Amino acid sequence: MTKRTFRLSILAIFIFAVGLRFWGLARFNTLVFDEVYFAQFGNNYLTRTPFFNAHPPLSQYIIGLGIWIGSHIPFWQNSLNSLTGSLLSSWSYRWANALIGSLIPVIAIFLSYQLSYRRGFALLAGLFTALDGLFLVESRYALSNIYIVLFGLLGQWFLLLALEKRPRQKWAKLIKLLVAGICFGASLATKWNGLWFLLGVYGMWIVSWIIRWLQPRENSPNQESRMKNEQDMVRIPLAKITQINIWEMGFFLGIIPLITYSLIWIPHLQLDRRYGFIEVHQQILNFHLHLGGNDSSVHPYCAPWYKWPLMTRPMAYFYQKSQSFQDPLPVFGPPLPAASGKVIYDVHAMGNPLLWWFGITAIILLLQIVFIGIVLPSIQQKRLFIPRNISVDTWIGLYVVINYAANLFPWVRVSRCVFIYHYMSALVFVFLALAWFVDCCLRSSYKSMCILGWTVTGSTIAAFIFWLPIYLGLPLSSADYWLRMWFRSWI
Repeated sequence: MTKRTFRLSILAIFIFAVGLRFWGLARFNTLVFDEVYFAQFGNNYLTRTPFFNAHPPLSQYIIGLGIWIGSHIPFWQNSLNSLTGSLLSSWSYRWANALIGSLIPVIAIFLSYQLSYRRGFALLAGLFTALDGLFLVESRYALSNIYIVLFGLLGQWFLLLALEKRPRQKWAKLIKLLVAGICFGASLATKWNGLWFLLGVYGMWIVSWIIRWLQPRENSPNQESRMKNEQDMVRIPLAKITQINIWEMGFFLGIIPLITYSLIWIPHLQLDRRYGFIEVHQQILNFHLHLGGNDSSVHPYCAPWYKWPLMTRPMAYFYQKSQSFQDPLPVFGPPLPAASGKVIYDVHAMGNPLLWWFGITAIILLLQIVFIGIVLPSIQQKRLFIPRNISVDTWIGLYVVINYAANLFPWVRVSRCVFIYHYMSALVFVFLALAWFVDCCLRSSYKSMCILGWTVTGSTIAAFIFWLPIYLGLPLSSADYWLRMWFRSWI
């Protein structure tokens, strides 16, 4: 693939993502799901209205900035409401999220390319990210979870950029690490679970050091072997993560994120002076500890972590009925009796089922690749031993598996009510895993593998189109709606 084709493909994926996120963005002139908090909080910063925030404030700052910019744009002001405390168009408090959500597939491309230098793998990662329903829904409303993913991926991308620099470019490396630390701090300043992206980096760094210690050392490496090792390092930037010493890790990926996180709180603390920095965190922690257990008696859409990978409990963000397709769009209010509405408007926070199911299978395959490339040699040698020639696929597998686990397994100990959107930070690595699998299939010399790769990609696109009406909240007849609700637990 040429550079020109690669760049045009990135542009095409971005335009595709933008079109889906901005089309009909103001469809429901009301507050959808947690917009009752985040859109109102964003407007509170503009009106200087003190309030308690149960999450760090960065996403609400950005939503508030979007409201301010959107209010000065002379178009898209037809439908107004005062549900945020000011008379605003729903477009004004949603467009910033739509733009940020459109950038996430592009960042996934940059990250995947920097991880492997494989253009096909990178484009597939971006395409699959753009084809997910949960990311699409979260991008179309004034919610906060996409900012966790955006800043977390940016942090990891800048870290990989820093690893490709040679020793003589030390300042360039340090600047990249500084930006990475700021991005990780921004992810944490969106929600506390943004910390898991940084946890994945530390996990990768520790495992890479263990690999380095267990690899055999060359007694007298010749010029040819040294050149081969340097080529491998260029080919696999992630393999150089051990060149980041403990002081750089502690400062750039420890202190810098903490400073960034603390500075982001300043505007909120100046607005709401009831609590200081320590007290507000005590209040937030107390709020989440008393939110309630993880069962349907607390909230009908509570879904513990083990239900996320197979998508057994998605959730409805908006559900209303009308009598016909010609009726005005419904807004929140007393719902019609169950049998009276013939047309259903449903915004379902639900992923692309085939994308998720294929992706979790790819995670398992990558886990096997890691086992074969790193663990199996020790079993065969009957000693702690890892070969020096670790393949690119093994490094990709190690990166994806560690980051997936870092973003999923901390939720095991969480007993409060959690929801499927908390899976988004881990889910993006599912997309990378599936992109790796399909790319391997398409690069295979076996025709059957190529057919498998195209089949997985084609069926994923078809599934996205099939479920698209419930991502966008398009009107559906009762029969069409139930055709898409394959399981009772999805409702």
